[in-house]
Amino acid sequence: MSWLPEDVDDDDDKYADYEARTRPNPKGNRARTKIRPEHSDAVTGRVFTVDRGRYSVLVDEGTPEEHEATASRASELRKQAIVAGDLVDLVGDTSGDDGTLSRIVRIQPRATMLRRSADDSDEVERIIVANADQMLIVVAAANPEPRSRLVDRYLVAAFDAGIAPILCITKTDLADPADFLANFAGLDLSIVTSGEGAMPTDEIMGMLVGHTTVAVGHSGVGKSTLVNALVPRANRAVGRVNAVTGRGRHTSSSTVSYRIGDGWIIDTPGVRSFGLGHVNPDNILRSFTDLAAIAEDCPRGCTHLADAPDCAINERVEAGELGEIGRLRLDSFHRLLASLSS
Repeated sequence: MSWLPEDVDDDDDKYADYEARTRPNPKGNRARTKIRPEHSDAVTGRVFTVDRGRYSVLVDEGTPEEHEATASRASELRKQAIVAGDLVDLVGDTSGDDGTLSRIVRIQPRATMLRRSADDSDEVERIIVANADQMLIVVAAANPEPRSRLVDRYLVAAFDAGIAPILCITKTDLADPADFLANFAGLDLSIVTSGEGAMPTDEIMGMLVGHTTVAVGHSGVGKSTLVNALVPRANRAVGRVNAVTGRGRHTSSSTVSYRIGDGWIIDTPGVRSFGLGHVNPDNILRSFTDLAAIAEDCPRGCTHLADAPDCAINERVEAGELGEIGRLRLDSFHRLLASLSS
């Protein structure tokens, strides 16, 4: 079928080459492909700061050539979160010289992921930090008042991610934290305390060296003060608690990593809520290894809550077989499970 006008003869030499012509491709003539380059020349770095689409990456970590580089993400990673602690592969100019910009083309497999959701009904997770093996939960003994439920949520997130928690109680000069700490008596939890003029930096430093630790806490609890004491060059902004509301003001607006010996501390912005919509309750039980062993005798589908029928854990603890420590651990376990729906 010819596309020539009706009044034009197909044999007219004037239009003989019409059908041989093709419309030019405005986007170029190269065919699109989903095949991506392998980037075999990529170098590996650790993301330590994320700021408005730019990533500060430590390249050649632990070698004499160690240096910082600035990077953007490759277009194929636009739907993937890149967070502090991520190990990534870079291409382009990775020298770190002024004005240079490399490109992140791969995210290496993560050992752990600390996640939270907007609320408990939202299963869309937000990755906060990657590859941390410890969580430093900072809580004030007073001003603002400690919130055991928020700490429970941090513990749930840590256990779900396979991260070991450490509890740090600040401002102990203002109040005795004994009653608050009783909530966690049944947990295998490292606890340190600090007050005005009694910052246990050496003790905490000993816990952090050789680890990647994410610091979390409610706004105003003294987390930034603690980070500044551990890493003086951090110079994190320190806020005050509102005398009327009793709430802290957000002073840290970004997640930043700092070197501590051969380890890292990752300081996160203060939060007032921590959604757990993404958490699998089975991960909580696995963190209580003694209770998990007993749970093998529970009926299929057992929730292990206090009112669960024929729950082997509840029956063994009620019978006194695990002693007072067992009762405390079960209480903690029940409270953590309840926090998933509270």
